Amino acid sequence: MKIIMLGAPGAGKGTQAKKIAAKYEIPHISTGDIFRANIKNGTELGKKAKTYMDQGLLVPDELVVDLVVDRVQQEDCKNGYVLDGFPRTIPQAESLDAALEKLGEKIDYAVNVEVPDENIINRMGGRRACVGCGATYHVVYNPTKVEGVCDACGEKLILRDDDKPETVQKRLTVYHDQTQPLIDYYKKSGVLRDVDGTVDMDDVFAAIVDILGA
Repeated sequence: MKIIMLGAPGAGKGTQAKKIAAKYEIPHISTGDIFRANIKNGTELGKKAKTYMDQGLLVPDELVVDLVVDRVQQEDCKNGYVLDGFPRTIPQAESLDAALEKLGEKIDYAVNVEVPDENIINRMGGRRACVGCGATYHVVYNPTKVEGVCDACGEKLILRDDDKPETVQKRLTVYHDQTQPLIDYYKKSGVLRDVDGTVDMDDVFAAIVDILGA
């Protein structure tokens, strides 16, 4: 079962991807993890990626696709995988489909976790991070015992720049411009499945399991 997770930043797709991976015993794959593993292991692809990253440049699509395709051919992916955060653009999706086709494979499901922008801005604006240990909380959904103080280490909590409403709005604009077209792309290929991401996390997961099958 080869699955792609779609959804805006803060929609909860990463959380759902981990839950899918655990239930179906397939790897949860993010491009960040792939980059780190290849660079750490000193692979040819890793060295190439590092030259771009060291200069603060985006790794070209062609190289990202090569890294992903290399990863999904590993033994632990024989029963499938969950791709989280990739593809982000139509060219990446087309390259991935072409590369998989050569292997006689294809994506089975593109699961789109739908959450309106205003919900995401409220959700992320409520996040708080500990300056000491990095633990994360939410003022509504996961509050600390003492307001503004980390349960784990007692250090103070902050609203990260990433989670400030104006930053979140910028990230959502980029998402709608670049990644939203993927929804239409996967709809056309017949693999798109939408789930309501505004309900409780467990209910979102139950809806996904209904789609994928128990």
